[in-house]
Amino acid sequence: MTLTSFIHAMPKVELHVHLEGAVQPETVLTLARRHHIELPANDVEGIRRWYAFTDFPHFVRIYLKISDCIRTPEDIELIAREFLAGQARQNIRHTEFTYTPYTHYHFKGLDGAAQLAALNRARRWAETELGITSGIILDISRNVTPEEGLWTAELAISAMHDGVVALGLGGPEVGHPPEKHAASFDRAAAAGLACILHAGETAGAESIWGAIRYGRTARIGHGIRCLDDGALVDYLRETQIPLEVSPSSNVRLGIVPHLDAHPLPRLLAEGLYVTLNSDDPPMFDTTLTDEYLRVADTFGFDADALIQLALNGLRASRLPEDYKQRLEAEFMSEFERLKRTFSLVN
Repeated sequence: MTLTSFIHAMPKVELHVHLEGAVQPETVLTLARRHHIELPANDVEGIRRWYAFTDFPHFVRIYLKISDCIRTPEDIELIAREFLAGQARQNIRHTEFTYTPYTHYHFKGLDGAAQLAALNRARRWAETELGITSGIILDISRNVTPEEGLWTAELAISAMHDGVVALGLGGPEVGHPPEKHAASFDRAAAAGLACILHAGETAGAESIWGAIRYGRTARIGHGIRCLDDGALVDYLRETQIPLEVSPSSNVRLGIVPHLDAHPLPRLLAEGLYVTLNSDDPPMFDTTLTDEYLRVADTFGFDADALIQLALNGLRASRLPEDYKQRLEAEFMSEFERLKRTFSLVN
């Protein structure tokens, strides 16, 4: 129980979590009632049952229905505030969350600048009221056209000094290689904006190579399929490009059959740079804290191994270097205090 208490109390950083995929059932109900949208259930427990993952098409239907409930900038600010409040409750000091603005522009006509302003209002509120920081990764969904992808790239570049820390790539990986949106990544790189691509989840090592070659990716969202290619493992070990690993997500999506079979220990044994994340937490019945608890229990990780994962997340973040160094000093002090408190000192 002492390690469990340590995990709940420890400071954390999260780098791979989708804002629209983190909307809690209570918030979905609030938005649906606000906009008179019919849902499959009318109470929180019913929505939780609806959220329960069955297969990928079901997951996509839920995701699109949640998106349909988000109609105004005020809705965006609400989901961002509630999400960040949940992060603060887990002592997640910094979060870099992914958000897909083109969906709301295309289907509902929501202006990109208005969407960003709503997210930034929530970010500033969380920093002032909750004492946590956050950054936005604006995401291109792979299935849009290259021209539509450029819409997101230009929006991200316009706000790269106002909350946006990277241009992302997500959505259906199979059949939509990173090179499809190479023009967007070229545009971002020329402007000095980082790119952070999903790759190596439902597609193999070639997808990760594409993210590196065509996306200049600063981190790799998921990336667990790198183990299919020894040369890629060697490259990732040499370059220490961080992997944003989300174990429960990988299990729920059927990438691995169960947590015991997850390659997390092998990724670490290979000397790769690993961070721990939750992806779409309520849809996969998890939180970042739960991910730490599960990997500690499943793989026998001790406090020092968990501390290293947390520090990896902080060091791989897009925070300014001077602030990162100050925050790392705070983290280290808190880790040592918590280890003494819970009698985890070696």
